[in-house]
Amino acid sequence: MYRIKKSFQFSASHQLQGLPADHPCTRLHGHNYEVIVELASEMLNHTGFVRDYRELSEFKSYIDDQIDHRHLNDVLGEDNTTAERMAKHFYEWCKSRWPEISAVAVSETPKTWAEYRP
Repeated sequence: MYRIKKSFQFSASHQLQGLPADHPCTRLHGHNYEVIVELASEMLNHTGFVRDYRELSEFKSYIDDQIDHRHLNDVLGEDNTTAERMAKHFYEWCKSRWPEISAVAVSETPKTWAEYRP
């Protein structure tokens, strides 16, 4: 199996509901996010790629135009815009464009990651 990955960054705010009142994530706060998109294929295309990395620029445009420097609760329409839910959202966005998508991982901090892989 061949796998490729590409990293994307954005900054955004969010707020989580349903946590204990003293939990810091109930307050409005932000992160500098990193998203890693992974594509996989048993075979390479005629140029030797799973998919040309340049084709993933559409995801960067989506991030820049719709996600970056926005309030994620509003953009994604959820009360709990956890990294887990964002990973699935981004996976589904990618799946509608690239059948080779195999996983999406989202990081809120350098030490924390959530991944969606069906």
